[in-house]
Amino acid sequence: MAESALKRQPQAGEHHHPQGVVPHHRDVQGGAARAAVFGISDGLLTNISLILGVSGASTSPSVVRLAGLAGLVAGAFSMAAGEYVSVSAQSELLQREVDVERREIERHPEAETRELATVFRRRGVDDADAQRLAAAIMKDPEVALEVHTREELGFSPGRTGSPRQAALSSFVTFAVGAVIPLLPWFFTGGTLAVGISIALGFVSVFAVGWTVAVFTGRSRMRSAVRQLFFAAVAASVAYGVGRLVGVSGVV
Repeated sequence: MAESALKRQPQAGEHHHPQGVVPHHRDVQGGAARAAVFGISDGLLTNISLILGVSGASTSPSVVRLAGLAGLVAGAFSMAAGEYVSVSAQSELLQREVDVERREIERHPEAETRELATVFRRRGVDDADAQRLAAAIMKDPEVALEVHTREELGFSPGRTGSPRQAALSSFVTFAVGAVIPLLPWFFTGGTLAVGISIALGFVSVFAVGWTVAVFTGRSRMRSAVRQLFFAAVAASVAYGVGRLVGVSGVV
């Protein structure tokens, strides 16, 4: 009865997977998926804007290649460093909360048992079952820590994110996104290279928006068009600035 009541009323943002049951939800708490999405989106948007901005000032392939490669390297390292610091700080903060909870369980087990029983009662479990369930959980310190952390903080102790994984994911995906609009400048130049860069970049931006919507369950067309709109605005502004400023005479 207690277990069925828990299943009927899960808390928002929590996923409970009984032993032996394979979860059907993707693990999106580690940081790598978020870093990958941001990385490839930023790589595309940044280098499309940079390449078009430079090409608006000078269509010399060597200048555009240099700017594009510099943007790729600098952006990839910047994104990776930012993700590493961000996820590290978040992981350390979450781990601190886990440590606080562990100490409370060790020092005040009776109070933590009552607290857990109160959580179960709020989910619809009657008083007697809530007390028995809480007492059974508190017999194993690791299980108690898992349940308390999940119920009170909304995450599992072992899922605080991997800074290295997030940084690597961000670095690689930014570089992939950034190199796409740069490719034609290794083989051609001028208006043709500009046109191919725009086509490759915008098709890729559209595909990224579409793919993100597949994973999030949102409108695919809306997500793709939204990504395309932001890319078009940024690229247009950058190209306009390049044309306005100009670097005539640069080879």
